[in-house]
Amino acid sequence: MRKVELSYSLAPRGAGVLRNPLMDLLAAVREQGSISAAAKALGLSYRHVWGELKRWETELGHSLIVWDKGQPARLSEFGDKLLWAERQAQARLAPQIESLRADLERAFAVAFDDAAHVLMLFASHDDALAALRDHAASGAGLHLDIRFCGSVDAISALNEGRCVMAGFHVPRLAGRGALARRVYQPLLQPGRHKLIGFATRSQGLMVAPGNPRSLSGLADVAGTRARFVNRALGTGTRVLLDQLLAQLGLGPNDLNGYGHTEPSHAAVAQAVASGAADAGLGIAAAARACGLDFVPLVLEDYYLVALKSALEQPPVQALRAVLRGVAWQERMAALPGYEPHHCGEVLSLRAQLPWWDFARKKK
Repeated sequence: MRKVELSYSLAPRGAGVLRNPLMDLLAAVREQGSISAAAKALGLSYRHVWGELKRWETELGHSLIVWDKGQPARLSEFGDKLLWAERQAQARLAPQIESLRADLERAFAVAFDDAAHVLMLFASHDDALAALRDHAASGAGLHLDIRFCGSVDAISALNEGRCVMAGFHVPRLAGRGALARRVYQPLLQPGRHKLIGFATRSQGLMVAPGNPRSLSGLADVAGTRARFVNRALGTGTRVLLDQLLAQLGLGPNDLNGYGHTEPSHAAVAQAVASGAADAGLGIAAAARACGLDFVPLVLEDYYLVALKSALEQPPVQALRAVLRGVAWQERMAALPGYEPHHCGEVLSLRAQLPWWDFARKKK
Protein backbone atom coordinates (compact mmCIF):
# COMPACT_ATOMS: atom_id res chain seq x y z
CA MET A 1 0.00 0.00 0.00
CA ARG A 2 1.28 3.45 -0.92
CA LYS A 3 1.84 5.81 2.04
CA VAL A 4 0.36 9.30 1.88
CA GLU A 5 2.22 12.29 3.29
CA LEU A 6 0.47 15.59 3.99
CA SER A 7 2.02 19.04 3.68
CA TYR A 8 0.92 22.66 3.63
CA SER A 9 2.28 25.98 2.41
CA LEU A 10 2.25 29.46 3.92
CA ALA A 11 0.79 31.30 0.95
CA PRO A 12 -1.66 34.24 0.70
CA ARG A 13 -3.99 32.12 -1.39
CA GLY A 14 -3.97 28.37 -1.84
CA ALA A 15 -5.16 26.27 -4.77
CA GLY A 16 -6.98 23.88 -2.49
CA VAL A 17 -7.08 22.35 0.94
CA LEU A 18 -4.92 19.31 0.16
CA ARG A 19 -3.78 19.16 -3.43
CA ASN A 20 -1.32 16.96 -5.31
CA PRO A 21 0.01 18.50 -8.55
CA LEU A 22 -0.24 15.11 -10.28
CA MET A 23 -4.03 15.10 -9.91
CA ASP A 24 -4.23 18.50 -11.59
CA LEU A 25 -2.11 17.17 -14.47
CA LEU A 26 -4.27 14.08 -14.91
CA ALA A 27 -7.51 16.07 -14.76
CA ALA A 28 -6.21 18.53 -17.35
CA VAL A 29 -5.13 15.76 -19.74
CA ARG A 30 -8.52 14.07 -19.41
CA GLU A 31 -10.40 17.33 -20.04
CA GLN A 32 -8.17 18.76 -22.80
CA GLY A 33 -7.29 15.58 -24.69
CA SER A 34 -3.62 16.36 -25.27
CA ILE A 35 -0.45 17.13 -23.33
CA SER A 36 0.02 20.49 -25.07
CA ALA A 37 -3.56 21.60 -24.42
CA ALA A 38 -3.32 20.47 -20.79
CA ALA A 39 -0.09 22.43 -20.36
CA LYS A 40 -1.71 25.55 -21.83
CA ALA A 41 -4.76 25.22 -19.57
CA LEU A 42 -2.49 24.94 -16.52
CA GLY A 43 -0.20 27.78 -17.60
CA LEU A 44 2.78 25.43 -17.81
CA SER A 45 5.19 24.44 -20.54
CA TYR A 46 4.70 21.27 -22.58
CA ARG A 47 8.17 20.13 -21.55
CA HIS A 48 7.38 20.54 -17.84
CA VAL A 49 4.06 18.64 -18.03
CA TRP A 50 5.55 15.84 -20.14
CA GLY A 51 8.53 15.54 -17.79
CA GLU A 52 6.35 15.48 -14.66
CA LEU A 53 4.10 12.77 -16.06
CA LYS A 54 7.12 10.65 -16.95
CA ARG A 55 8.64 11.25 -13.51
CA TRP A 56 5.43 10.19 -11.78
CA GLU A 57 5.20 7.06 -13.92
CA THR A 58 8.67 6.10 -12.74
CA GLU A 59 7.85 6.99 -9.13
CA LEU A 60 4.60 5.03 -9.06
CA GLY A 61 5.68 2.14 -11.24
CA HIS A 62 2.60 2.39 -13.50
CA SER A 63 1.75 4.05 -16.79
CA LEU A 64 -0.42 7.15 -16.40
CA ILE A 65 -0.92 8.04 -20.06
CA VAL A 66 -1.55 5.90 -23.14
CA TRP A 67 1.30 7.18 -25.29
CA ASP A 68 0.08 6.25 -28.82
CA LYS A 69 1.67 8.29 -31.57
CA GLY A 70 -0.79 10.25 -33.66
CA GLN A 71 -3.61 9.65 -31.18
CA PRO A 72 -5.12 12.04 -28.63
CA ALA A 73 -3.59 11.61 -25.18
CA ARG A 74 -5.78 9.71 -22.76
CA LEU A 75 -5.37 8.41 -19.25
CA SER A 76 -4.42 4.80 -18.73
CA GLU A 77 -6.68 2.62 -16.61
CA PHE A 78 -4.36 3.26 -13.66
CA GLY A 79 -4.49 7.02 -14.29
CA ASP A 80 -8.30 6.92 -14.31
CA LYS A 81 -8.37 4.91 -11.08
CA LEU A 82 -5.88 7.25 -9.40
CA LEU A 83 -7.95 10.32 -10.24
CA TRP A 84 -11.15 8.57 -9.12
CA ALA A 85 -9.56 7.55 -5.80
CA GLU A 86 -8.42 11.10 -5.10
CA ARG A 87 -11.88 12.52 -5.73
CA GLN A 88 -13.48 9.86 -3.54
CA ALA A 89 -11.10 10.68 -0.70
CA GLN A 90 -11.62 14.43 -1.06
CA ALA A 91 -15.41 14.04 -0.94
CA ARG A 92 -15.43 11.68 2.05
CA LEU A 93 -12.89 13.62 4.10
CA ALA A 94 -13.90 17.16 3.19
CA PRO A 95 -15.18 18.15 6.69
CA GLN A 96 -12.05 16.81 8.39
CA ILE A 97 -9.78 18.41 5.81
CA GLU A 98 -11.56 21.75 6.17
CA SER A 99 -11.20 21.50 9.96
CA LEU A 100 -7.48 20.84 9.57
CA ARG A 101 -7.05 23.89 7.37
CA ALA A 102 -8.99 26.01 9.86
CA ASP A 103 -6.65 24.88 12.64
CA LEU A 104 -3.60 25.91 10.62
CA GLU A 105 -5.11 29.25 9.60
CA ARG A 106 -6.07 30.00 13.19
CA ALA A 107 -2.56 29.35 14.44
CA PHE A 108 -0.84 31.51 11.83
CA ALA A 109 -3.46 34.28 11.99
CA VAL A 110 -2.62 34.72 15.67
CA ALA A 111 1.11 34.55 14.97
CA PHE A 112 1.26 37.08 12.15
CA ASP A 113 -1.65 39.48 12.66
CA ASP A 114 -2.18 41.13 16.01
CA ALA A 115 -5.42 42.73 14.79
CA ALA A 116 -7.00 39.52 13.48
CA HIS A 117 -10.16 38.12 15.03
CA VAL A 118 -10.61 34.39 15.46
CA LEU A 119 -14.01 32.82 16.12
CA MET A 120 -14.42 29.19 17.10
CA LEU A 121 -17.52 27.73 15.46
CA PHE A 122 -18.85 24.18 15.66
CA ALA A 123 -21.48 23.63 12.99
CA SER A 124 -23.46 21.21 10.92
CA HIS A 125 -21.75 20.86 7.56
CA ASP A 126 -22.85 23.58 5.16
CA ASP A 127 -21.51 24.87 1.84
CA ALA A 128 -22.41 28.49 2.65
CA LEU A 129 -20.38 28.36 5.87
CA ALA A 130 -17.38 27.09 3.94
CA ALA A 131 -17.76 30.02 1.54
CA LEU A 132 -18.26 32.43 4.46
CA ARG A 133 -14.94 31.37 5.97
CA ASP A 134 -13.07 32.44 2.83
CA HIS A 135 -15.12 35.61 2.43
CA ALA A 136 -14.64 36.73 6.04
CA ALA A 137 -10.91 36.02 6.06
CA SER A 138 -10.21 37.88 2.83
CA GLY A 139 -12.47 40.87 3.40
CA ALA A 140 -12.66 41.44 7.16
CA GLY A 141 -9.65 39.81 8.76
CA LEU A 142 -12.00 37.44 10.56
CA HIS A 143 -10.82 33.86 10.77
CA LEU A 144 -13.59 31.34 11.36
CA ASP A 145 -12.25 28.23 13.05
CA ILE A 146 -15.02 25.90 11.89
CA ARG A 147 -15.35 22.36 13.20
CA PHE A 148 -17.91 20.53 11.08
CA CYS A 149 -19.96 18.01 13.05
CA GLY A 150 -23.60 17.10 13.63
CA SER A 151 -26.04 19.80 14.73
CA VAL A 152 -26.56 18.13 18.11
CA ASP A 153 -22.82 17.90 18.72
CA ALA A 154 -22.37 21.54 17.67
CA ILE A 155 -24.89 22.90 20.19
CA SER A 156 -23.52 20.58 22.87
CA ALA A 157 -20.02 21.98 22.23
CA LEU A 158 -21.38 25.51 22.68
CA ASN A 159 -23.02 24.60 25.98
CA GLU A 160 -19.81 22.95 27.20
CA GLY A 161 -17.71 26.04 26.40
CA ARG A 162 -15.75 24.41 23.57
CA CYS A 163 -16.77 27.06 21.04
CA VAL A 164 -18.23 30.56 20.89
CA MET A 165 -20.91 29.83 18.32
CA ALA A 166 -22.73 26.82 16.87
CA GLY A 167 -24.58 26.22 13.61
CA PHE A 168 -27.65 24.03 13.24
CA HIS A 169 -30.64 23.73 10.93
CA VAL A 170 -34.33 22.98 11.38
CA PRO A 171 -37.18 22.52 8.89
CA ARG A 172 -39.15 25.67 8.20
CA LEU A 173 -42.13 25.90 10.58
CA ALA A 174 -41.02 22.95 12.67
CA GLY A 175 -44.03 22.72 14.98
CA ARG A 176 -44.43 21.57 18.54
CA GLY A 177 -44.84 17.94 17.57
CA ALA A 178 -41.81 17.89 15.27
CA LEU A 179 -38.86 15.65 15.95
CA ALA A 180 -36.62 18.72 15.64
CA ARG A 181 -38.26 20.15 18.75
CA ARG A 182 -37.65 17.00 20.79
CA VAL A 183 -34.01 16.92 19.67
CA TYR A 184 -33.03 20.59 20.02
CA GLN A 185 -35.29 22.04 22.71
CA PRO A 186 -33.43 20.39 25.63
CA LEU A 187 -30.18 21.96 24.35
CA LEU A 188 -31.45 25.54 24.04
CA GLN A 189 -32.60 27.94 26.76
CA PRO A 190 -34.48 31.21 26.08
CA GLY A 191 -32.69 34.09 27.73
CA ARG A 192 -29.36 32.24 27.72
CA HIS A 193 -29.08 31.51 23.99
CA LYS A 194 -29.52 33.94 21.11
CA LEU A 195 -29.99 33.06 17.47
CA ILE A 196 -28.20 34.89 14.66
CA GLY A 197 -29.91 34.66 11.30
CA PHE A 198 -27.94 33.01 8.52
CA ALA A 199 -29.71 31.22 5.65
CA THR A 200 -32.71 29.44 4.25
CA ARG A 201 -31.70 26.43 2.21
CA SER A 202 -33.40 23.64 0.30
CA GLN A 203 -32.96 19.99 1.20
CA GLY A 204 -34.11 17.20 -1.06
CA LEU A 205 -33.21 14.02 -2.87
CA MET A 206 -29.93 13.92 -4.76
CA VAL A 207 -30.40 11.53 -7.68
CA ALA A 208 -28.57 10.54 -10.85
CA PRO A 209 -28.86 12.87 -13.87
CA GLY A 210 -32.27 12.51 -15.49
CA ASN A 211 -33.69 10.92 -12.31
CA PRO A 212 -33.77 7.45 -13.95
CA ARG A 213 -35.84 5.90 -11.14
CA SER A 214 -38.42 8.74 -11.27
CA LEU A 215 -38.13 9.44 -7.55
CA SER A 216 -40.31 12.34 -6.42
CA GLY A 217 -40.03 11.81 -2.66
CA LEU A 218 -39.14 9.46 0.15
CA ALA A 219 -42.30 7.43 -0.44
CA ASP A 220 -40.95 6.55 -3.89
CA VAL A 221 -37.54 5.69 -2.44
CA ALA A 222 -39.21 3.30 0.01
CA GLY A 223 -41.72 1.88 -2.47
CA THR A 224 -39.18 1.11 -5.19
CA ARG A 225 -36.54 -0.15 -2.74
CA ALA A 226 -34.08 2.29 -4.28
CA ARG A 227 -30.64 2.21 -2.68
CA PHE A 228 -30.45 5.04 -0.16
CA VAL A 229 -27.45 6.68 1.52
CA ASN A 230 -27.98 8.35 4.90
CA ARG A 231 -26.22 10.83 7.17
CA ALA A 232 -24.81 9.88 10.56
CA LEU A 233 -26.74 9.89 13.83
CA GLY A 234 -26.65 13.32 15.47
CA THR A 235 -26.63 15.29 12.21
CA GLY A 236 -29.42 17.73 11.42
CA THR A 237 -30.07 16.00 8.09
CA ARG A 238 -30.60 12.68 9.90
CA VAL A 239 -33.12 14.42 12.20
CA LEU A 240 -34.84 15.86 9.13
CA LEU A 241 -34.99 12.47 7.44
CA ASP A 242 -36.53 10.80 10.48
CA GLN A 243 -39.10 13.58 10.74
CA LEU A 244 -40.07 13.28 7.06
CA LEU A 245 -40.34 9.50 7.36
CA ALA A 246 -42.59 9.83 10.42
CA GLN A 247 -44.87 12.23 8.54
CA LEU A 248 -45.27 9.56 5.85
CA GLY A 249 -45.89 6.79 8.37
CA LEU A 250 -42.56 5.17 7.45
CA GLY A 251 -39.61 4.02 9.53
CA PRO A 252 -35.92 3.14 9.12
CA ASN A 253 -36.70 -0.40 7.94
CA ASP A 254 -38.63 1.03 4.98
CA LEU A 255 -35.49 2.54 3.44
CA ASN A 256 -33.06 0.25 1.65
CA GLY A 257 -29.79 1.67 2.95
CA TYR A 258 -30.91 3.58 6.05
CA GLY A 259 -27.81 2.23 7.83
CA HIS A 260 -25.44 3.27 5.02
CA THR A 261 -24.05 6.60 6.25
CA GLU A 262 -21.67 9.22 4.92
CA PRO A 263 -20.08 12.13 6.83
CA SER A 264 -21.16 15.09 4.68
CA HIS A 265 -23.49 16.30 1.94
CA ALA A 266 -20.59 16.12 -0.52
CA ALA A 267 -19.88 12.49 0.39
CA VAL A 268 -23.56 11.57 -0.04
CA ALA A 269 -23.56 13.25 -3.45
CA GLN A 270 -20.39 11.40 -4.43
CA ALA A 271 -21.94 8.07 -3.40
CA VAL A 272 -24.86 8.75 -5.73
CA ALA A 273 -22.62 10.04 -8.53
CA SER A 274 -20.41 6.95 -8.33
CA GLY A 275 -23.41 4.60 -8.56
CA ALA A 276 -23.04 3.27 -5.00
CA ALA A 277 -26.55 4.58 -4.19
CA ASP A 278 -29.63 5.72 -6.08
CA ALA A 279 -30.59 8.59 -3.79
CA GLY A 280 -29.59 10.50 -0.69
CA LEU A 281 -30.95 13.43 1.28
CA GLY A 282 -28.88 16.59 1.03
CA ILE A 283 -28.56 20.17 -0.15
CA ALA A 284 -28.93 21.45 -3.70
CA ALA A 285 -25.39 22.87 -3.80
CA ALA A 286 -23.83 19.46 -3.16
CA ALA A 287 -25.98 17.87 -5.87
CA ARG A 288 -25.04 20.57 -8.37
CA ALA A 289 -21.32 20.20 -7.58
CA CYS A 290 -21.46 16.50 -8.55
CA GLY A 291 -23.64 17.01 -11.64
CA LEU A 292 -26.68 15.33 -10.04
CA ASP A 293 -30.35 16.12 -10.32
CA PHE A 294 -32.07 17.51 -7.25
CA VAL A 295 -35.65 16.90 -6.09
CA PRO A 296 -36.52 19.59 -3.49
CA LEU A 297 -38.47 18.33 -0.49
CA VAL A 298 -38.34 20.95 2.25
CA LEU A 299 -37.07 24.42 3.11
CA GLU A 300 -35.11 24.73 6.32
CA ASP A 301 -33.60 27.58 8.29
CA TYR A 302 -29.93 27.44 9.15
CA TYR A 303 -29.17 29.39 12.33
CA LEU A 304 -26.07 30.37 14.20
CA VAL A 305 -26.50 30.33 17.97
CA ALA A 306 -24.38 31.91 20.71
CA LEU A 307 -24.71 32.57 24.39
CA LYS A 308 -26.23 35.99 25.07
CA SER A 309 -23.10 36.88 27.05
CA ALA A 310 -20.94 36.48 23.91
CA LEU A 311 -22.83 38.88 21.65
CA GLU A 312 -20.62 41.85 22.49
CA GLN A 313 -17.34 40.02 21.95
CA PRO A 314 -15.32 41.60 19.07
CA PRO A 315 -15.19 38.41 16.93
CA VAL A 316 -18.98 37.98 17.17
CA GLN A 317 -19.51 41.65 16.30
CA ALA A 318 -17.14 41.28 13.34
CA LEU A 319 -19.03 38.22 12.10
CA ARG A 320 -22.40 39.95 12.34
CA ALA A 321 -21.02 42.87 10.33
CA VAL A 322 -19.82 40.50 7.61
CA LEU A 323 -23.17 38.71 7.52
CA ARG A 324 -25.10 41.98 7.19
CA GLY A 325 -22.93 43.09 4.27
CA VAL A 326 -24.38 43.21 0.77
CA ALA A 327 -21.32 41.50 -0.71
CA TRP A 328 -21.76 38.41 1.44
CA GLN A 329 -25.52 38.18 0.96
CA GLU A 330 -25.11 38.38 -2.81
CA ARG A 331 -22.48 35.66 -2.68
CA MET A 332 -24.73 33.40 -0.62
CA ALA A 333 -27.72 33.98 -2.91
CA ALA A 334 -25.59 32.74 -5.83
CA LEU A 335 -25.21 29.31 -4.18
CA PRO A 336 -27.78 26.78 -5.48
CA GLY A 337 -30.67 26.39 -3.04
CA TYR A 338 -29.65 29.22 -0.68
CA GLU A 339 -31.22 32.53 0.31
CA PRO A 340 -30.09 34.92 3.09
CA HIS A 341 -32.40 34.75 6.12
CA HIS A 342 -32.23 37.67 8.59
CA CYS A 343 -28.50 37.52 7.92
CA GLY A 344 -26.52 38.80 10.92
CA GLU A 345 -29.61 39.80 12.92
CA VAL A 346 -29.94 38.76 16.56
CA LEU A 347 -33.20 36.83 16.78
CA SER A 348 -35.37 35.71 19.63
CA LEU A 349 -35.22 32.00 20.28
CA ARG A 350 -38.89 31.86 21.20
CA ALA A 351 -39.98 33.88 18.16
CA GLN A 352 -38.08 31.73 15.65
CA LEU A 353 -38.66 28.36 17.38
CA PRO A 354 -41.98 28.61 19.24
CA TRP A 355 -41.43 25.51 21.34
CA TRP A 356 -41.61 27.00 24.82
CA ASP A 357 -44.62 27.91 26.97
CA PHE A 358 -44.22 30.31 29.84
CA ALA A 359 -47.31 30.87 31.95
CA ARG A 360 -47.98 34.51 32.69
CA LYS A 361 -47.91 35.48 36.32
CA LYS A 362 -51.29 36.19 37.80
CA LYS A 363 -51.85 39.76 38.88
